[in-house]
Amino acid sequence: MRSHTAISLTLTILLSSFSTLLNAADKPNVLLIAIDDLNDWVGCLGGHPQARTPHIDALASRGTLFTNAHCQAPICNPSRTSLMLGLRPSTTGIYINQPWFRSTKQNKDRVTLSQYFHQHGYQTLTTGKIYHGSRVDKPSFEVVGPLPGQRQKIDERLVTIGKTRSGLWDYGAQEYDEDLFGDYVDTSWGIEQLQKDHDKPFFLAVGLYRPHVPWYAPQRFFDKHPLTQISLPKVLDNDRDDLPPAATELTANPTPPAHDWFIEQNQWKPAVQAFLASSSFTDDQVGRLMEALNKSKYSKNTIVVLYSDHGFHLGEKQRWAKQSLWERSTRVPFIIFQPGQKQAQRCAQPVELMSIYPTLLDLCDLPARTELEGVSLLPLLDDPNSNWEHPAITTYQRHNHAVRSRDFRYIRYADGSEELYDHRNDPREWHNLAGNSKYREIMDEHSKWLPKENVPEARKNSK
Repeated sequence: MRSHTAISLTLTILLSSFSTLLNAADKPNVLLIAIDDLNDWVGCLGGHPQARTPHIDALASRGTLFTNAHCQAPICNPSRTSLMLGLRPSTTGIYINQPWFRSTKQNKDRVTLSQYFHQHGYQTLTTGKIYHGSRVDKPSFEVVGPLPGQRQKIDERLVTIGKTRSGLWDYGAQEYDEDLFGDYVDTSWGIEQLQKDHDKPFFLAVGLYRPHVPWYAPQRFFDKHPLTQISLPKVLDNDRDDLPPAATELTANPTPPAHDWFIEQNQWKPAVQAFLASSSFTDDQVGRLMEALNKSKYSKNTIVVLYSDHGFHLGEKQRWAKQSLWERSTRVPFIIFQPGQKQAQRCAQPVELMSIYPTLLDLCDLPARTELEGVSLLPLLDDPNSNWEHPAITTYQRHNHAVRSRDFRYIRYADGSEELYDHRNDPREWHNLAGNSKYREIMDEHSKWLPKENVPEARKNSK
């Protein structure tokens, strides 16, 4: 026979599980929509005059739009790891696209955002790109739908860039049926989950791949952005003359074509058109998801969070891609919609994607986690103009950080060199003020927010 102690322990576990399910029953659902590489070229942020994102704009018109939101790393793996763990890259040691955080000794047992929701009675589901590449973290999600793919076997290579260039750097309209595009497939799976009956509150994460390169979309989205009407980003020819050597070295990226190639080959406008078309295609998937949610029985009890993992350069500062500590790489669309919200809000305070974790815990009335480094945005959701002393901090590789306040961007590189930009007068960050002694006090104030510890780069555990 089983001992009284064993029976008592079993009953305790069963009662605890039952209590968790009972307490979760009246919790709101969460729909997390992650977008890859989308900068501020969306209508509600006004980043580009030809941006066509009516569905993202519609969500912003119902929720809280954070107009000064920034990622924790301007590259996929550390940004997504930081968001899901609620920790800075300088704490996890995940600075670049390798390694996978679960394969490292210091991170393998850390509890992710969705994992914590599962521990508190939620069903967790995912499709598309939430983590870097096609990775799925089993502790994070119980139910897994289609995984993302950068290219499909039916994709046709459309632009000849050079034999040494990655095939990812391609763009143009693909001619196959729209419902075969990866993001369409992932969105359709997400819609199916919203149409099902769930006996527990759910945490559904849908990761949309575009506008990550290659910039492929159906022809109708290119038609929304006629090439003759495309505006190019405004670029200052001598913009890089006041940069420290560390900035040039850190942002050197041999993967995309050089900016001169886009100019010499008359490809700047076609590339911008393709990025805008891909963004519109992704926006269309957001619209499909939101339509399904609004028609579902979960419409009045589901929190929606939409964000992009980082920004993207399309010629600004004579460079392409991300991987910089400038505004173009760090600023992202970020919207939180709460069911029952009475009016739309815009918040200009600097906020971090890392704050999604503690904010959702607050909104869903789950126990707080003191381990998190992100700060809950609940005060700003209650009042976007409330007092807010926290800047947004972005890290790219070890010891390189940007601190974004409401009005300034301060950058310090590993060698101690600096940049400072006044966004009140210089929103494109053309003029580095770090050499002007009258700004020393401002730089010193911003430098106080730099991470005190920068752990060594995490290594894959050999055991």
